[in-house]
Amino acid sequence: MKKLIGPLGVVLVVVLAWEALHLAVGSASLSSPADTAVELWQMLGTASFWDNVAETGRALIYALIIAITGGIALGVLLGINRMAGTVAEPLLVNLYSLPKVTLYPLVLLIFGLGLSAKVAFGVMHGLIPILVFTMNAIRQMKPVYVRAARTMAMPFPQIVWHIVLPAIFPEIVAGMRLGFSLTLLGVLIGEMFASQKGLGYLLTNAMNLGDIGTIMSVALFLTLFALTCNGLLMAADKRLKHR
Repeated sequence: MKKLIGPLGVVLVVVLAWEALHLAVGSASLSSPADTAVELWQMLGTASFWDNVAETGRALIYALIIAITGGIALGVLLGINRMAGTVAEPLLVNLYSLPKVTLYPLVLLIFGLGLSAKVAFGVMHGLIPILVFTMNAIRQMKPVYVRAARTMAMPFPQIVWHIVLPAIFPEIVAGMRLGFSLTLLGVLIGEMFASQKGLGYLLTNAMNLGDIGTIMSVALFLTLFALTCNGLLMAADKRLKHR
């Protein structure tokens, strides 16, 4: 029960601040928490809303698979080869600092409108953080593990699978937490610019129509979804570190 007091207190403060801001600016600019919850409940009962959720979910799953597998694979290669990692890290950080929206015309030119562009936006946001987490975790791992494996003439795939990945698995989960949030953000941005379906498109359409209720309802749904997934990953992270 004590563990719930902190999160419930944060939720209460956010709701009160939201209600106060609603009273200050009015319904035309910001709907109240109660009105938003009612409208979201009504939206959950429509098939069109779940079609958009399914479209976003499909793009998110594909983007996460590519970002996680690619980030871990490249992170392992750059982490074990310390020289390559030292050279690549500043390049990756500078590349990631570029505003992804500036690459929007290039992404559309390569992938076109639709699912591929949304997945590409998601991977662009999520891959590099997972890569950097994995690479730095291997750098902090005791070198004696890899040296002992090489002394025993273990093949490289076995070194990675049986020694490196188990040693850095908690750090990989931590990187996946950050990568998940950023990949979701990338997919939503992709839907805003390069899609005619999905929650990002739903948000953009509501903004064009000035539909504050829909904007707030979709934002609330995305917030609850992201917090739930992040909470599950955080619990897994704590459990792994404890073990």
